[in-house]
Amino acid sequence: MNILDKIVANKKVEVAEKKVMISEKQLKNSISPKPVPSLKAFLENPDKSGIICEYKRMSPSKGLINGTAKVQDVTRNYEQAGASAISVLTDKAFFGGTAQDLTDARDVTTIPILRKDFIIDPFQILEARAIGASAILLIAAILEKDEIKSLAQYAYSLGLEVLFEVHNTEELEKYDPIIEIVGVNNRNLKTFEVNIETSVEVGKFIPENCVKVAESGISDIRNIQYLKQFGFEGFLIGENFMKTNDPGQACIDFIKCIKDTGIRTQSR
Repeated sequence: MNILDKIVANKKVEVAEKKVMISEKQLKNSISPKPVPSLKAFLENPDKSGIICEYKRMSPSKGLINGTAKVQDVTRNYEQAGASAISVLTDKAFFGGTAQDLTDARDVTTIPILRKDFIIDPFQILEARAIGASAILLIAAILEKDEIKSLAQYAYSLGLEVLFEVHNTEELEKYDPIIEIVGVNNRNLKTFEVNIETSVEVGKFIPENCVKVAESGISDIRNIQYLKQFGFEGFLIGENFMKTNDPGQACIDFIKCIKDTGIRTQSR
């Protein structure tokens, strides 16, 4: 059993336990009537950086990344730095995150928030809406094509958007036209090796109407410049900021460098 299999097995247990603790009715009643900001709109905006800054404490491959930075401080600074969106890890067992982290981030920010987790059940999508997420992550590697369609439809019915994540062209075959944002993860979730060329190769086959997001392995503005040549508008960066003593300041410095060099997201 590889790490991805372990994560999914644990997630099934976690979701089952949550369903006992809180009902769908309770979650629905806790949803704010206020609409959440659109991830797609922020990524397409040519006046914004296109950077999706991530908050995560740890990972299976790196262990503890940052155990002291507070989610409110970091995400507030991410927004002030000019991030287009924030990604918050809510998996506890393997990434040290919680649903409360996302709620705390939403309380202090106004930009879109991606709930980054291993979504396998509609209950998690309802929970994502209740805690203030703008979008959810659907990972092709752990879902069947019909599951992706069903989960995506449910997300959109709740006013959420979907970031559909693939690692290769084979997984892209599970894409459903309802989805408008496709991310290419340069990190192999089975080996955790990173290769930025994965985005370039897989990106060629992403439908033109979709917003393209490159994930993992982005640590230099030259990566941004390079990937923009291939139509990428979103860039998810986590570890590069979180491994520093001050993730927010690291993000400020990174985006300032982007602005200073005149890099902009290409308008459609």
